[in-house]
Amino acid sequence: MNNKEFISSLASAAGHSPRDTQVLANHLLAELTSLFEDENQLNVQGFGTFEVKKRLERVIVNPGTGQRMLVPPKLTLNFKASPVLKDRMQKGGEV
Repeated sequence: MNNKEFISSLASAAGHSPRDTQVLANHLLAELTSLFEDENQLNVQGFGTFEVKKRLERVIVNPGTGQRMLVPPKLTLNFKASPVLKDRMQKGGEV
């Protein structure tokens, strides 16, 4: 599913126009982005936890050339599904 299909599906489920739904989705994503810049974690009840983690710097080796490179530290966004979501996915999406 691409973004256009997602917005269309969400709009029909919510009873709004696709344009209004796109605006709301953009606002949601902007708010989440600013939240992850300030906070380290977001818990969504029944869905899961989003957490910003810092990856340490590390040395990697290019297998073709054998050249060693230093990868700098960076922040990554991780997601851990809640037990409710995991259980629902194991049952094929049915509750």
